Amino acid sequence: MIDIGTNSVKVLVADVADGQLAPVVEMSRQTRLGAGFYVTHTLQPAAIALTADVVAEFRAAAAERGASSIRIVATSAARDARNALELIEAVREITGLEMEILSGDMEAEWVFRGVTSNPSLAQSPVLILDVGGGSTEFIVGDHAEPHIRTSYRLGTVRLLERLRLNDPPGLAALTECRAWLKDFLAGQVVPFIEPALRACREPVLLVGTGGTASILARIETRMAGFDRNQIEAARIPLSRIQAQLQEQWQMTLTQRQQIIGMPPHRGDVVLTGMAIYESIMEQFGLATLGVSTRGLRYWALLQ
Repeated sequence: MIDIGTNSVKVLVADVADGQLAPVVEMSRQTRLGAGFYVTHTLQPAAIALTADVVAEFRAAAAERGASSIRIVATSAARDARNALELIEAVREITGLEMEILSGDMEAEWVFRGVTSNPSLAQSPVLILDVGGGSTEFIVGDHAEPHIRTSYRLGTVRLLERLRLNDPPGLAALTECRAWLKDFLAGQVVPFIEPALRACREPVLLVGTGGTASILARIETRMAGFDRNQIEAARIPLSRIQAQLQEQWQMTLTQRQQIIGMPPHRGDVVLTGMAIYESIMEQFGLATLGVSTRGLRYWALLQ
């Protein structure tokens, strides 16, 4: 399963049997497909070419590991692009495979199904957030059944390009970012998500999936590598996210890249990713963030 996002391309190769999934290999490569996109809504030629090349590399890697079938999907940047056909054709030309573009609703559905494939998250109310480069999926569900799912044009790359941050960004820029997010949530998200949260009869567990959530868990546990069980065991208090924001927005990119748990190529987009999580947690009164390493790719393979 190859997933083309706004910030990176990811691949998951897994053994699937009897409704269970055992990952064989997972890889991610930043191609920044959404770079320069949010002014013109046009994917840039260099980003298209790099993305297609990485998809071809991942296709070969999956085949080497015995993948019986390979599926390629794309999300936010591709579905919003005026020239998405150019990406489809570039991927087809270099891989011989067709790329599917997922709707926002379908992406949210797959994220929910993937995350709740973990039995421990299928027995209670959850708010699942998938903060990506170009969009954020909000899903409220209970006992593995989604009650409301929606995708918003709110993402780490999209927000980073809006803000045009200096290096280091500084606390004034953080204040501006927080104000923008507060207005966005109040106007577009709260009217739909808040009633669904109120309808839950038990306390709601917040679960983040995707790159930013995993990075937060890795930083919190000072994890240099990737340990799925340790990441999914992490519980990150809002106060820790607030402290990280205050600290990291005053650091240079080079300084952030030295933080244990920080993938060097994520040192810029993590700023806006953390700010998105902080704003959502403050808005809905959620004190702790849990993390899932499952999501869209898991469900695509489990289907």
